[in-house]
Amino acid sequence: MRRHVVSVPVGPEAVRLAREAVAGRFGEVGVAPGSAFADAVLLVVSELVVNVLRHAPRSPVADVGITVGAGQLVVGVADADPCLPDFEPGAMGAGLQLVAELAGEYDGDVSAEPAIDHDGKVVLVSFRMP
Repeated sequence: MRRHVVSVPVGPEAVRLAREAVAGRFGEVGVAPGSAFADAVLLVVSELVVNVLRHAPRSPVADVGITVGAGQLVVGVADADPCLPDFEPGAMGAGLQLVAELAGEYDGDVSAEPAIDHDGKVVLVSFRMP
């Protein structure tokens, strides 16, 4: 299992920095840059980081990670806000709904859990590797 995490300062450049960090690891984890799968993963990263900017503005950083193993790729975005998102139908905003749909296209799902090493949370999106 390979895991890569980068801490991105929360601010105007956060989405770009997170996307660049994740895209920079694609070759190491077996994702073809420019593929539909790569685009889906990067869109998920963008949406999750935007959610940190909107819903956890007091977080100094967003920890953005990808983990690959057993035919799965998992994107994780952690912030300092302990409030877990509501994944019930009709309760998700447009961004999380899009994230859930993209994960579903690759037999994956979206979840959230309290962070282990701080008082915030981690939103996790899994994909079956194509």
